[in-house]
Amino acid sequence: MSATRRYRQAWEGFWREASGEPGAVFWDAEPAVTAGAHLPLFEPYLGDPGLPLVDLGCGNGTQTRFLAERFPHVMGADIAAAAVEHARHGDPAGQAAYRVLDAADKNEAETLHAELGDTNVYMRGVLHQCDPDDRQTLADGVAALAGERGRAFLVEPSEAARPILGELAQGPAGPPPKLAPVLRHGIAPGEVADDAVPRYLRAAGLTVLATGEAPLTTTEFTPDGTRIVLPSKWFVAGRTR
Repeated sequence: MSATRRYRQAWEGFWREASGEPGAVFWDAEPAVTAGAHLPLFEPYLGDPGLPLVDLGCGNGTQTRFLAERFPHVMGADIAAAAVEHARHGDPAGQAAYRVLDAADKNEAETLHAELGDTNVYMRGVLHQCDPDDRQTLADGVAALAGERGRAFLVEPSEAARPILGELAQGPAGPPPKLAPVLRHGIAPGEVADDAVPRYLRAAGLTVLATGEAPLTTTEFTPDGTRIVLPSKWFVAGRTR
């Protein structure tokens, strides 16, 4: 079975099982501490904020709906049809469009680019959760969607997040309730070196325009009530002329 097929099946199983309740998924934090916190980092580098914006790896669409209130044309895209169903169900007003998309498939990414033209891309925590064999092709898909004028914003857990996740997964009481389904479906967060993301972007033909550190907030809490926040790095990339 190909890496992409394994990845798709794992996510289909996860999202079919997931509740549609807000905050039920480990990373489904409220937009105020996720996309809302990322926009000030991303917006100064948007050459054309009027371009369509693709929320890549949209999951159940929590961040997509937030972005659709701030940009004129937003599409949530995810490899799992079950995730897209959740997203559409959560957006009865149709604020955004939604699409099943494997962005690591060059043909699929290029087909969407042919439909939308150049896009701005928002992607949170997707590279580290996909198969290592698909990471470069996923970066290539991001570049295909961005085209010549678009900009991409990626935020990924940093190397410093790995021991935190490991401790959570292997604690004496077992993993926290919201992390357990992720691990059960074989979506154990992968290990992406801090310097790997800019390498993937450069190999895809993009220039890293800005980078920094920011917390990646989850919906889970420790037994003492402390919100679990993972250290992460963010990147803005695009083609320069």
